[in-house]
Amino acid sequence: MILEPTGERMVEEHYTGSLQDHVIHILHLATYRFAEAMTRGKRVLDFGCGSGYGSAMIAETADSVVAVDVAADAVAYARDRFIRENLSFDQIDPSSPLPFADASFDMVLSFQVFEHVTDTEHYLSEIRRILVPGGKLLLVTPDRDTRLLPLQRPWNRWHVKEYSKRGLQRELSRHFGTVSVMGMTGRDEMIELEVRRCARVKWMTLPVTLPVMPDNWRVAALNMIHRLRGRTSGEPCACPFTIGDVTISADATPSVNLVAIAA
Repeated sequence: MILEPTGERMVEEHYTGSLQDHVIHILHLATYRFAEAMTRGKRVLDFGCGSGYGSAMIAETADSVVAVDVAADAVAYARDRFIRENLSFDQIDPSSPLPFADASFDMVLSFQVFEHVTDTEHYLSEIRRILVPGGKLLLVTPDRDTRLLPLQRPWNRWHVKEYSKRGLQRELSRHFGTVSVMGMTGRDEMIELEVRRCARVKWMTLPVTLPVMPDNWRVAALNMIHRLRGRTSGEPCACPFTIGDVTISADATPSVNLVAIAA
């Protein structure tokens, strides 16, 4: 089965045509690699699994992984591509309660999902409900302080809201007693590619991303820009960077993603 790229979800075979794409891919892989130490031997929910590559990584050492997503095509692709005895993929309705009993999971992963969520109260309360006492949420979302100007709306047409470190801490603290928020950065030559990409797009998408712009106008304009730019998918190119070049720490600078652990 072929999963068409949308410009948002990570489909591994579509992220090899440029060095910038390789960097985005490595940052995603590094997120799941970071999670492995916390999920080993645990019952894990991957809440927003996308194409499923990361769920399959976690399943290699977790007790079990249930991976869910709102997109039927992504779930079908993941089921076809990644088959493990301890791994399952299911489609969910984002407006309904999660189809799991209370205290069903030791760990919930939410990677590059929170920025898409409109009803954060529902989203986080459901995560809290299905976690066992002492269970943890590991959440990764873009760092708006690097990607956006002050007050600027997201230039990613799929994103509802992007968070600063303080804003994410505040949101998560409404549902969890202990919240730690770190940043994700990397080797200078690698992370500079991502920082330059974000800077280019944030200026290019003005004024449609100004806060005075109605949201339906913003999305329509960003859709048009996306169609005009298209997506290049050339031959795979060599990449000098690896997961080992990514750093997650409290003082990561420049930070392209926020990494939060909540319990």
